Amino acid sequence: MLASLLFVGAAYLIGSVSFAVVASWLLGLPDPHSYGSGNPGATNVLRSGNKVAAALTLIGDGAKGWLAVFLAQQAGPAFGVAEWTVPAVALAAFLGHLFPVFHRFAGGKGVATAFGIMIALSWPLALAMAAIWAVIAFGFRISSLAALTAAALAPVGAFYMFGNVPRAWIWIPIAALLFWRHKANIAKLLSGRESRIGH
Repeated sequence: MLASLLFVGAAYLIGSVSFAVVASWLLGLPDPHSYGSGNPGATNVLRSGNKVAAALTLIGDGAKGWLAVFLAQQAGPAFGVAEWTVPAVALAAFLGHLFPVFHRFAGGKGVATAFGIMIALSWPLALAMAAIWAVIAFGFRISSLAALTAAALAPVGAFYMFGNVPRAWIWIPIAALLFWRHKANIAKLLSGRESRIGH
């Protein structure tokens, strides 16, 4: 039990590292909380005009989700962790991104981190969700709509891929939290004011 809790705690701390803040600091840019939407994510960092910082944010936020789960999968068995450890680690890493202890609990929306987690749990499922995101993003040219569509379908895909197990069930709260973090975008979508990709 102790080993499982340590892995979960470590996953939360890994998830709490905001690569939007890290990349901005490394490249001498303002704190992403201080401009645009105030969201520490790749889309908002891109508003600084620095594509490198945005790319580093996207890759870093995805990689930390993958790393937390990968470490639990690879090292967990050697420590005799419980079966629920890996899905709990996945959820903890995601919550760390949304509510990072290192950044006054002001985190991002979680799309990249959720995708990294999904890659670690099942790369075929991640590939399918990425394809869905791409179809919606390029078809409607609205990033948030693509993210929300993929989030809504993620639990369906997870239950199909994994069956009725914890690593499938975690995608219900993850999807719900993704929708909650996109509530402003949803309001804009409903009113026809959501910005389009490239504008």
